[in-house]
Amino acid sequence: MTPMLRASGLAIPGRLHRVGVNVEAGQMVALIGPNGSGKTSLLRAIAGIDPSSGSVAIDGEALWQAPPGRRLRLLGFLPASRDLAWPISVRDVIALGLPKAEPDRIDELLACLELEEFAHRPINRLSTGERARALLARALASRPRLLLLDEPLSNLDPYWVIRTLDILRDEVGYGAAAIVSLHDLGQIERFDRVLLLRGGALVADSTPDAMLAGSELPEAFRISRSDGNWRVSRPADRRSSP
Repeated sequence: MTPMLRASGLAIPGRLHRVGVNVEAGQMVALIGPNGSGKTSLLRAIAGIDPSSGSVAIDGEALWQAPPGRRLRLLGFLPASRDLAWPISVRDVIALGLPKAEPDRIDELLACLELEEFAHRPINRLSTGERARALLARALASRPRLLLLDEPLSNLDPYWVIRTLDILRDEVGYGAAAIVSLHDLGQIERFDRVLLLRGGALVADSTPDAMLAGSELPEAFRISRSDGNWRVSRPADRRSSP
């Protein structure tokens, strides 16, 4: 099957070392790695937000050459930051994700993410979790072929963690794909694939079961798993032998 996303040779000096990623339609891909491993850099490189070498194509279209309206149909991006300085309404924030006015689509997303009561409230007056839902709605608005979501589960309560993953599963079920960075290793079993970054390099690409059973994840995070629980690995004793 031809990959829906083809990203090759992506590199950002000092942050990302020539990473290539192919993703097929219908896949939810978890992107994991310790702090500073390059997760955000990879997402921003694919999206063309940060200057990088390499190429990105979605359904055979060169993403970086697509005009703005077309890009919204190809790609939806959710940044890790939930800060917005603009005192504009939630409804208007969601509309920013659409190339043309679609009031019915905005209504659909307000209902889906339970934001109706906040529709006309300035987004900078919402809680962090509420802002996260509004920004997710903006990323979903145009029904893009590829979703790049940077820590979408951060600042969410347990209900919204589960609900968000359910919404993403529905989206990829319509033929889209999603790459989602996250820190909660307990959630990776909800995904089809897991990409592990370490030191700006892609060190593993496997199924959740294989990732949890392999050695790359414990080495990258300096943790170990026993009886279903994660524990910090003790550092080796560096003292010289007598």
